[in-house]
Amino acid sequence: MTPEPNEPESLLAFPCDFPIKIMGLTQPGFAQAVMGVVLRHAPDFDAAAMEMRNSRQGKYLSLTVTVRATSREQLDDLYRELCDHPMVKMVL
Repeated sequence: MTPEPNEPESLLAFPCDFPIKIMGLTQPGFAQAVMGVVLRHAPDFDAAAMEMRNSRQGKYLSLTVTVRATSREQLDDLYRELCDHPMVKMVL
């Protein structure tokens, strides 16, 4: 299948494992809120696989999740919801 002329060709081959880093202030419920968003878009994600890392001074918490991405649309929707979440400061 070739992409439409206006659609950029994806550099990813789906399905694939795709890591996402989510950063926010260290606060109660942050990891649980992020997990809820991730599970809505990747219901097969294993919560035990979430990696957590505090910033040097402990003000920020970085979460890394690696989802089994099945489409570009799935990743776009997940990124969009994470970026729009009020507890999330940055998504990479």
